[in-house]
Amino acid sequence: EFMQAFWDIEEAQAKAIHCLASFVRQERALPYLLTIAELITFAMRTHVDSLQLQVDGCSLLLHLFRQALEQDVVMVLDENVISNLLDTVRKHSENEELLPSACTLLMMISASEAAAAHLRKAGVISDLLSILREFLHNEKICFSCCGLLWSLAVSENTTDQALLKNAVPVISAVLQEHLQNGVVTESACSALWALSLQGCLAENEYEPTTALLLNALRMSPERPVLVKSACLALASLLRLSEIAALRFITDSEGNGINLIKETCRLHFNDPEVVKSICVLMNEMVHYDDVVLDMLSQKIEELLSEIKTHFPSS
Repeated sequence: EFMQAFWDIEEAQAKAIHCLASFVRQERALPYLLTIAELITFAMRTHVDSLQLQVDGCSLLLHLFRQALEQDVVMVLDENVISNLLDTVRKHSENEELLPSACTLLMMISASEAAAAHLRKAGVISDLLSILREFLHNEKICFSCCGLLWSLAVSENTTDQALLKNAVPVISAVLQEHLQNGVVTESACSALWALSLQGCLAENEYEPTTALLLNALRMSPERPVLVKSACLALASLLRLSEIAALRFITDSEGNGINLIKETCRLHFNDPEVVKSICVLMNEMVHYDDVVLDMLSQKIEELLSEIKTHFPSS
């Protein structure tokens, strides 16, 4: 009631957000999560020029979302709340202090297909690409923006083909910049997988993207989600092009078949990872040169072991 009564007074809204933060931390806010989110985002939109209020608001919203996740509560935000957050991102698109939390919020919200559809319709992809280009060095921003892009691109109903094609070199730059950071690399590989599924890569991008994905596997072979995303992205590329297949077996950093064998051994008890590797190998056998290399590397022994290990799959 206080926030609604003094909605136009910035200081009153800021104090109310601090009071709500104490209330939320006591974990008594669960029944009121949506109401609190609506109040906070309305205050943020009303006082969008106040950077501190935006920072405090985003911080509290993140806490709300994480609390909801811990309690298995699904927060379905209406379009006004999502639009308010997007206004914040656009108004402060050059502020490196605010963007990590704001972009993380959008990424979490986009897990809902309805929210992802609204964000696509609002044109958030252009905003994401601009932010990534400007803050390529920032790991938190890159992680959340790649995660958000995955949510936006993975839908079968997406109509943002031209914009998504523009995303390929940007996500590739993120992957190249953060190859040694497994968390960011994992997010970027997932985004590239979604983009490859949508047919967003140009022919001249097949070979360098294949090399990048192989490097990502070499740098973080222990991360199952990264391995799965990278293998499925590679499978998409090999499905499209013999150029990608040839780069896979002649990469200057090492043969891709050896890498896949080693990675499979590392995750042999994870059926999801092994399945993604099998999907990749199923694309590899369409090219004679690759088959010859697979035979020379005795890949049939690995396949036989997989078949024995997963008899019911």
